Amino acid sequence: MPIPVACQCGRSYTLKDEFAGKLVKCPRCGASIRVRNRQVNSTQRSDRPLNQSVAQGISRQPSIGSSIDPVFNRDKFLLRQKVLTISEKYDVWDEQGQSILYIERPAHLLRNVGAISAGIVAGLLVFVIFFILGINAPDVLVGWLMLLALVGGGVVTIIIGFLLYQKRHITIYRDQSKQERLLEILQDKKIEILVATFTIKDARGHLLATLRKNYVYDIFRKNWKCYAPNGSLLCVAKEDSIILSLLRRFLGSFFGLLRANFIILERNTDRVIGEFNRKFTLLDRYVLDMSADRSQSLDRRIAIALGVMLDTGERR
Repeated sequence: MPIPVACQCGRSYTLKDEFAGKLVKCPRCGASIRVRNRQVNSTQRSDRPLNQSVAQGISRQPSIGSSIDPVFNRDKFLLRQKVLTISEKYDVWDEQGQSILYIERPAHLLRNVGAISAGIVAGLLVFVIFFILGINAPDVLVGWLMLLALVGGGVVTIIIGFLLYQKRHITIYRDQSKQERLLEILQDKKIEILVATFTIKDARGHLLATLRKNYVYDIFRKNWKCYAPNGSLLCVAKEDSIILSLLRRFLGSFFGLLRANFIILERNTDRVIGEFNRKFTLLDRYVLDMSADRSQSLDRRIAIALGVMLDTGERR
């Protein structure tokens, strides 16, 4: 019997019952869809039946379903950030307390300290050169050369520092051995003034989604937007309350009582499909709960990547 399937991009289809319980790929936007494992009456019809070529296109995508590791086939992820480490590291557990993932965001401390130091040295060298030229120059040029010494030294310091600075990508592994990489969250640019963007890719390098944060919006309420590979909006994650958000701006976490929790909304709607909450503990522990998203409209790989960025990307 045909099974109705609705994609997050708005398209709906019908599939053969052989696809029940499997993950398929939407021909329109490329998003992964889990087909419900249930019976449908023969009289029920879909809003938009699949033509033969599209159905064949989906049937040729067994690798899409098989490429999604079963470890992501759940609604709750428990995250604990390791303390007393230079790099940001997380253990991820299931509801039974079993370790299922390991996440790491290297700080590249030595590399980045060296980049800053090299920038400072280069800037000082430029400053000294123009300063010496200014001392020996005619009086009419002294002021200009001193200005060039200050401005040029500062500009060179910034440019050299950023050129040598290492991006801080995030990698999600199966365990702490780091032998099997499952996901990557890549920092797109070193220098981002108003907007920060990150790319989510699977182990094969396939683009899953893009995360974007606007620092201007953060003044009032922190939020992240998640986009599909075709540019359509998948979800929005923002602080759970505008009132609490404003209180945090003035009072901080207030001894942990004003914890920065987030809700995840489906596309441009007010429908809450998930939450990312910090538990009231001395250590940094978080719960990513996607139970409200019963149809799994949001790929759980994207959800866990978003949850990580809601912590490390906000420097909580």
